[in-house]
Amino acid sequence: MNEILFFGRNQFPSLFKNKPNKITNPIQFKFENENENKNKKQIKQISSGNYSTIFLFKNGKAIEYLNEKYSKQNPSKIQIEENIQKVTVGSSNEAILTKEGNIFAKGYNINPENPYEFINISSLIEDTNDRVIQDIVSGAHSIYLLTSNQNVYGIGSNQYGELGFDFEALEKTEEPILMMKNVSKIFSGNSSKNIFLLNSNQELFGCGSNSYAQLGLGESRKEETKIQKLTKIQNIPKGKIIDIQCGDNHSIMLIEQEDENPKRKLYSCGRCGFNGLGKGENTYEFTEIKSSLFENDNDNIIDFSCGGYHTLILTSKEKLIGFGNNNFAQLGTSYTKFKSIPTQIEIPKLRFNENISNYHISCGYFNSFLYYSLSFSNLEEDLIKLFRRKEFCNISFKTKNGEIIEAHKLILKYRLNENENEIEKLKEIISNKSIKESNQIFEMIYSNNSNINPKLYSEIKEIINSNEKIEETMKRIYLNENENENDFIIERKEKQYKFPKLILIMRSELYRGMFLSVTNDKSNKVTDYSELSNKSFQIFEYWIYSNQIKDEIQITQEIIDEIETGIDYFQLNQTNPNLFDLLINKFNN
Repeated sequence: MNEILFFGRNQFPSLFKNKPNKITNPIQFKFENENENKNKKQIKQISSGNYSTIFLFKNGKAIEYLNEKYSKQNPSKIQIEENIQKVTVGSSNEAILTKEGNIFAKGYNINPENPYEFINISSLIEDTNDRVIQDIVSGAHSIYLLTSNQNVYGIGSNQYGELGFDFEALEKTEEPILMMKNVSKIFSGNSSKNIFLLNSNQELFGCGSNSYAQLGLGESRKEETKIQKLTKIQNIPKGKIIDIQCGDNHSIMLIEQEDENPKRKLYSCGRCGFNGLGKGENTYEFTEIKSSLFENDNDNIIDFSCGGYHTLILTSKEKLIGFGNNNFAQLGTSYTKFKSIPTQIEIPKLRFNENISNYHISCGYFNSFLYYSLSFSNLEEDLIKLFRRKEFCNISFKTKNGEIIEAHKLILKYRLNENENEIEKLKEIISNKSIKESNQIFEMIYSNNSNINPKLYSEIKEIINSNEKIEETMKRIYLNENENENDFIIERKEKQYKFPKLILIMRSELYRGMFLSVTNDKSNKVTDYSELSNKSFQIFEYWIYSNQIKDEIQITQEIIDEIETGIDYFQLNQTNPNLFDLLINKFNN
């Protein structure tokens, strides 16, 4: 199954014509427009709120379904010229993040004079140096922006203190206001009147509605219905916070245990009732959700999502699990009785050789989607995935606590100005840092994009050229003419091409396909790759290192046909952007 499954409320907006208001069992979602149906496999994201749903496609275009009261045409294309990277829908707002780092939003609390028209709200940020946005999240009636400078701004309603200010002094704002600095992640939900902010030290803060203790502040503070100031959340379970999803009266936290075999666990707090806590009693701080359905050592949580009053979970064993309100069959069961504890949901078999991690859940207020989205992994993300994988590391660093961090010497060499002395300087710095600070340093080295705090950055800025993009680093590694035992050689006629083994491992989904045999071949050579012309091979090679196709390259159908051989050979299309899409789009344009 690589289609979109839908179940739950089919009204406000109506996503299916000639279907009942309740879709009680998961069914395949179909667009009315055949062109959109052809693009279903190109879905990047689905975001659904109380009165609208947005479908984002891989080509950066999006369509939306609106409550029939507000729209004469469903679906309608979102008319924004910039390439859309992310969409987010609340109960009374929508926001769009573009590739250029701009935010376009609409809603009653954003633009009351014309609530159905998108406006650029990033341009309203007073500090002009803080207008590049890297992430967005919608609450029920507010929108939150995370800037490239790690600052969080809020816009919209502050009725419950969800913007972190006294609601009597600030009922709402139509311009973004600064809420907090030094933030790494923001969490809220399409029906949530509260927000969580995670700083670079993994400290969690929250504010907004706490009428059912959904902020997890503890029993002593359960009577405080509105938290108007960002407040540190105590007694957080140990581990790395992966995600927090918020419903109307409940919050769910996903934490990954930091050990040799990372295991993800779910924790919840807030109102029990039919609100999707996954347990039979109200909880005033984050406590673990226990269930044999996802406690198996060989199973792990891939994705989860919260609607208004329900929660869905997807595991690596292809199990869809739900709990909470089911009045509109938003749990995907044929009956509408709510579930207070995790319950497995019957769905079609998910994949035919697809990657289970590419499946996602998106819960609307009273409906749910399960869909397959091609990974949009780029080289930076690939490098982070490889971070600390021992089988690919050849240099170690010891922190002040005696913990060992494994690293990739090949990459460090080029990131640290090709100087072994700089690596020694880095070792000295790491030896005085905690494991958390050391991880931040290496994430910056590998990705150019870290939650590293300014003070820590100042210590290492002299030994790393942080302005150089990872793509450029990869090219420099490739152009290295020195013999390296980690090189993988492709012989084509009279010319040899060298690829660092590390990069090919990344770009072929860690031992998938061809590389499975190459790693066992001591010669590290392949000689039967003569099908590609020089021009096609150069395009293919450039894409491996950059995820891009050069603008000046003229694409022909012959090149597309040739590179198909390369794609099949390297099996690169499993976890990375589909090269065919890049080629065909350029060919058609």
